[in-house]
Amino acid sequence: MHVRSIGTLEFPKILEQLAGHTTFSAGRELALALQPTSDPAAIALAQQETREALYLFNARASVPLGGAHDVRPLVANARIGATLQPADMLDLRDTLSRSRAVRRTLLRLAAEVPRLAVIAARLMDESHAADEISRCINDRAEVVDAASPALQKIRRELNVAHARLMDRLQRMISSTEFGKFIQEPIITQRSGRYVIPLKSDFKGRVPGLVHDQSASGATLFIEPLATVEMNNALRELQLQEQREVERILTELTAFVAAEGDRIVWAVESLADLDLAFAKALYAEALRAHEPAMGAKGDGQTMAGATPPLALNLINARHPLLNPQTVVPISLALDSGARILIITGPNTGGKTVTLKTVGLLALMAQAGLFIPADEGSALPVFENVFADIGDEQSIEQSLSTFSSHMRNVIEFLREADPRSLVLMDELGAGTDPVEGSALAQAVLEHLRARGIMALVATHYTELKLYAHSTPGVQNASVEFNLETLMPTYRLTIGLPGRSNALAIATRLGLDPQIIAAARERVSGEHLQADQLLADLKNAQQSAEANQLAAVEARSAAERLERDLRGRLRRTDEEKREVVNTARREAEQEIEQVRAELADLRKRLQAARQTAELAEERERLDALAEKVKPLEARPEPVERRRSSGPLGVGDRVWIPSLNQRGSVSALDDSAVEVQVGNVRLRLRAVQVEKESGPAHAEASASSAVRVQSSGPAVPTEIHLRGLRADDALIELEKYLDDAYLAGLARVRVVHGKGTGALRKAVREMLQEHPLVASFRAGDRYEGEEGVTIVEMVGR
Repeated sequence: MHVRSIGTLEFPKILEQLAGHTTFSAGRELALALQPTSDPAAIALAQQETREALYLFNARASVPLGGAHDVRPLVANARIGATLQPADMLDLRDTLSRSRAVRRTLLRLAAEVPRLAVIAARLMDESHAADEISRCINDRAEVVDAASPALQKIRRELNVAHARLMDRLQRMISSTEFGKFIQEPIITQRSGRYVIPLKSDFKGRVPGLVHDQSASGATLFIEPLATVEMNNALRELQLQEQREVERILTELTAFVAAEGDRIVWAVESLADLDLAFAKALYAEALRAHEPAMGAKGDGQTMAGATPPLALNLINARHPLLNPQTVVPISLALDSGARILIITGPNTGGKTVTLKTVGLLALMAQAGLFIPADEGSALPVFENVFADIGDEQSIEQSLSTFSSHMRNVIEFLREADPRSLVLMDELGAGTDPVEGSALAQAVLEHLRARGIMALVATHYTELKLYAHSTPGVQNASVEFNLETLMPTYRLTIGLPGRSNALAIATRLGLDPQIIAAARERVSGEHLQADQLLADLKNAQQSAEANQLAAVEARSAAERLERDLRGRLRRTDEEKREVVNTARREAEQEIEQVRAELADLRKRLQAARQTAELAEERERLDALAEKVKPLEARPEPVERRRSSGPLGVGDRVWIPSLNQRGSVSALDDSAVEVQVGNVRLRLRAVQVEKESGPAHAEASASSAVRVQSSGPAVPTEIHLRGLRADDALIELEKYLDDAYLAGLARVRVVHGKGTGALRKAVREMLQEHPLVASFRAGDRYEGEEGVTIVEMVGR
């Protein structure tokens, strides 16, 4: 990749942000050294690592790398014979332990994360060095007694010698003989020897060696002669301990050196995993997605991939700008358009667009997800060239134009059809006529060679060139003339306007000066400018109309889905009620049949005539009860009609299986005459039918209440039922209660958790047959009961 262009596009800043998500120094080192590649296979593997690491985060499969360290310098020291210290040993132990844990976790998840499992397979599963370090050194970086039998023996003797010495010194400072000479009854150390503080006035009263004196001179630190030999013995044991500890550390260091290659390999593998997890964390922070990388810049396709558009970014955001304020851009170049010319006012976002495209291409080819919506696609570029910003160089006596030209010359020499070229203000910094002509010639050269290029410019001639040249496309960045602020919105297919005169007018420049300027602008330029404005307005109007149409269609589809769902649920509830009733009837019939069979047996066994007659009477009575189960009613044939309801329309009421006619309408309900009964229902509870309204008034469609059946009770018990079953029962009961002419009913649902009560009252709130409802009073059952007032008939 072109090194200077990578810096121009600020890719190193992306790597700094990525490195902030790593866990240890080796991973950070890899993140800062990450570079984009043009190898499609390497890109695919790098993107796969990011994708699999993100999968682990989303699946909450924890693979922490905390505790890992870059111990490669320690391994290097061990190889040259430098003894490692206990703290170094702990870093090695923790790193190798983390290596073992990560390896086992990722290999267990190999089916879900095969690429990460391949990396994890390089980690160390077993380490003699790690086991020996764990045995010999504790978490406080101390060599433990059990590290060797010799050390255990030395420390045991050391403890005994120390205790004897402390006991002897303690008796001296506590005795009446020496107590009056002691400055303070404590035992302290000087030069590794245990001493006691003696008042300087009593020097010589306690025979011993003076090791130190206080700053004031009032205290002497004396090692009594009686304890010199004991101190010597203690010091000897301490030296033995030190030598044994050094021997143990030397032995451990040798173990580390023996496994040096494997340890280094494990650290580098952990660093690879750390980088993969950092890329996933960075993707989450940017709300980034994986881009499709299916086609090379020259149109070639990676194996097994479907070629996407050559360049298609959907709501792409510059990753270094404030995510709260950055304006997304959408940009697409298919195989027929290789050059995009972006025009518009200054500070309108042209440069940001160029940098966003270039930077996202580098990120994708480095294995990073890009801050753009799903469906975004990028080619694989062999190289990315960027000439953006003021390149003026005082040291080299180069003007802005000269510096830009040097970059353009270099790009034209090195670029090929697999390259991306980004140029800001091509041809600027010199005479406009010559600069425009030169810019057209450069673009024509790029087009002839099939090189993809994005160019920002102010030249009107380049807009006309893009409009009339195949393979070249216009784009523009918007500017709000009311607020004099750029919107940063990119529009493909239309050139932009510089708006210099309009901006000057809004800022308050003398109208006479504005008029004089307009006179000096050619008529063709003004006409073209006005045409651009008209095209822009037409496009905005078309987009607004399209958006409104899409929203209206979405609303209609949502309403249709809702209505279909409600009808489906109603049909299912009705079928369930009928099936339940049929099952209950069949159970009763089976019971009666069983009784009949029992009676027949008893009749056959009856011997007396009286008994026979009595049994026959019982048989006849039971036989009367056994009626054939009524056949399932055939569905009523209905002809549905579309359009709004009107007074007099013929309608079908699915919940009552009845026809009726509309007698009145208002905003929220429809009043339907069914036979001699008038019902108030919601509009969605009826279906409009074709045909004359008077056809439904026949006797066959009138509401009939069988007088021979049992009277409708004034209360219903729902306790013990699930909410769904209870609401079905309540719906049927309210219909029956209304048809029976009940003015008030009592719904018993119990208190319990309150869930059934809440469901019942929510249904009553919406039911068309309910005028009002309330909780029962203290004599009616309180919150365990709801009193319902029915609508008048």
